This record gives sequence, C-alpha cells and structure tokens, in this order.
Amino acid sequence: MEHATYLCAAFYYKWCVRHFDVYRSSCTFERVDGPNGRESINPDSFTEIESSPLSLMDFMLAIPRGMQDASEIIFFTFIIGGMFMVLRRTDIIEIGVDRLARKFKKQSILIIPVLITVFATVATTIGTPELALVYIPVLIPLCVSLGYDSMTATAIALISTALGFTAGVMNPGTVGISQQISGLETYSGFGLRVLVLIVIVIIGSLYVMRYARKVKSNPESSFTYHEDEDKRHTFKDALSQPAKRMNKRQLIAIVTLPFFFGLVVYGVTNLGWFMLEMSGLFIFMGVIVGLIAGLSITKICEAFTEGFREVLMGAIIIGIARSVAIVLEDGQIMDSIVFGLGSVVGQLPSTLSAIGMMVVQLVINFFIPSGSGQALVTMPIMAPLSDIVGVTRQTAILAFQFGDGFAHILFPTSGYFMAALVVAGVSWSKWVRFFIPLFIIYMGVGIIFLTYAQVTVGQDK
Repeated sequence: MEHATYLCAAFYYKWCVRHFDVYRSSCTFERVDGPNGRESINPDSFTEIESSPLSLMDFMLAIPRGMQDASEIIFFTFIIGGMFMVLRRTDIIEIGVDRLARKFKKQSILIIPVLITVFATVATTIGTPELALVYIPVLIPLCVSLGYDSMTATAIALISTALGFTAGVMNPGTVGISQQISGLETYSGFGLRVLVLIVIVIIGSLYVMRYARKVKSNPESSFTYHEDEDKRHTFKDALSQPAKRMNKRQLIAIVTLPFFFGLVVYGVTNLGWFMLEMSGLFIFMGVIVGLIAGLSITKICEAFTEGFREVLMGAIIIGIARSVAIVLEDGQIMDSIVFGLGSVVGQLPSTLSAIGMMVVQLVINFFIPSGSGQALVTMPIMAPLSDIVGVTRQTAILAFQFGDGFAHILFPTSGYFMAALVVAGVSWSKWVRFFIPLFIIYMGVGIIFLTYAQVTVGQDK
C-alpha cells in the first residue's frame, strides 16, 4: 500500500495539469515577510510565469534530493533508534516498565485515556506533535507488558499529540500565526477550541480503548501481531515473574532519565529546538546513561549500530516520501494548486464554504506537511476569501486547523509521523487501516463544529 501513495501523487499531478493548465504555463505568488519574520505570500500577486517542466535528470534526482531534504529527520530516526537500544541493553527500560505495569495491572485500560489527555494537553499548549517520537519507545514495552500491542502504544502517542495540535488552544505555530495573518486578536475563540479539544480527546480515547480491549481478549486480532513477537517474548510475561530488581548503577541511570527528557521538553518549548538539537542530546544521553549503567564504550557503540539497523528501512521511506513533494515543487505547480483550490471554494454556496476550506487545507497538507508553513501559504488567501463568501475569519482558521491537524498522522509526506512509525515498527499501510475509520469520524466532527461556528454570531471576536 505504500506504493499507492506515489500512484495517487501521479494521478493528482495529472489532474492539476488538466485543471490548472500547468503544462503550458505555471503560476506563482510573490513571497513577502510574514508574522514573526516568517516568509508568507502576497495574495494579490498571483502571476503567470514561463513553464519549466521537469527533465528526466530532475526526476532521476528526486529521491536523492528527498533524502537530502529529509536528512535531519532521517538522522534523528537513526539516533533515537540507537539511543533506545542502548537503554534496552542497560535493562533500565524493562525495569521501569515492570514497575509501572504492576501499578496499573488491575485497571490497565485506564492508562490509555490518562496518557492521551496528558499528551494532548501538552501538544495543544506548545504545538509540538514531534514529542510523539519521545513517547513511543517508552509506551511500547509498557503496552505490550499490559497485554496490548505496538499499535496501541503508537496510537496513544500519535493520536494524542495530533489532537492537541489540531485543537490548538494555545498553539503558536498554527492558531497564533493564522490569527495574526487574519487580523484577529491572538488566541481569540479560546472557548470553542477548548470544547473541540475535549470532544476529540474523548472520541480518540474511546477508539483506542476499544481496540486495546479487542487485542487483549484476542491477541491475534492485533494489526502488529507478527511484528510484536519478539516484544511479547521480552515484555508480556513480565508480570507473571518476580519483580525485577535493579543494582545501584541502574538506579542512578534511571534517576538521570527525567533530567534528559525534561531538557528535551524545555529545549523544544523554550529554545526552539527541533530534530537536530534533539539528536545531539539523545547521542549524549545514550552514551552517558550507558556508561552510568555499566556498559562499556564498545557495547554502547554496538547497541547504537543495532538500533540503526532496526530503523533503516523506515528511514529510507521518509526520504522517498519527501521526494514526492519535491517533484511537485520543482514542477512549479504548488502555488497553482493553492490558488485553484481556493477559487473552487469561492464558487461554493456560503453554507458549504467553510467545509470546502477544510477539504482544501486537507489536500494542501499532503504537499505542505507543516502547520506553520501551511498557515503562511494558505491563510493570506483564505482570510480575505472568507469575507467574500460569508464565512467568518475565525471559522476559516478553524477549517485550517481541522484540515491541517488530523492529516498530520495520515499522509506519508509528514516527516515526524513517518519517523514515529519507524521507531514503533509499524508500517504505514497498517497504520492507515487502523486510523482511517477514526479519521473519517474526525472529519464528521469537523463538519459539525464548522457548521456551528459559521452560524454562531460573533465568532471573530
């Protein structure tokens, strides 16, 4: 099914050629300074330029360039895979999971809504769904030891952070930028976004809990039953054995872990860290914790190498996925797509315009899998367009949030999402089979909230 992504991209390219005339000419917007020094577009500057179709050489270089463009994400994937293999070699993950699993043994299902709520709250405040990459390696052994599977752990991490990011109660990268572009008071409409967060978190928690119960009663119903064979052997029978004991060096190593993870959160939220900075810290963390726990330098290097091997295939897929977007960018049709889709929304009846905006943002997310990047490209068009079609600007931003946010854990062009699947050992095709029913539900929820927002007076205040 991974190949279907690229077939869909090829079909969509042909559709764009037919509808936007990109074969004979290309169009572009002028780039200008936007909020917070970020590059935005001038919505009044859409002009036709000479077509520059891709050559055979350009197409041949698309995948290598995709690897180059996604190098930071690929490198991060290797590092986090190696670092957690070091932690596993020290046995401190197994010990920590054993303690936590015993505490939740009788009411294990309750850990799902608790963790989803906590992770979603963090993401909706600081706008960092990438923290799912930090959560997954810890959640997998915990969920497997409680009788669930890797898909449950992956869902807790990815769905919770995506929900928080989508609701964007205080998200500076999406809601903050969009409201600045639209001329609205920053973080206005707070109450409605809180309601959105509560509703989607409840739905997501129930969905994951339902799946987790099914897996626990029938392990073979798991989407990752065969992939989890080694993990079940390592973790699942842990609770039937005596509690694991740790030595002094392991105890000291465990005590240092909250410091490192706290430093990651602080760096992401206050220092603007992203994958490059987190990669450097995780290398340092793996070496220091490994030495404290009693591993030699040789064993630490061997653990990193083994971790690299486990995530190799997924890391390559990340680069290939990025190459799809590169082909579209080099063909100079991205701005044409944005303008054309925006024009389609303008032709819809006013009652459907908000929903059309959500669909437009959903499509564009495939090509621009960055919340802030998509806001800077689309909101300068959608904000004035909303005035014309009779949709409030606050509703247009809500449409952007729904179209952008839920798709972050669906499209394979999302770098952090694909890296998370690699770390979890879950294939994209199996994740889609698991997630698509919930995605459809969330699209329905989005339509309901957009309809409510559109008919509610004073949403721009």
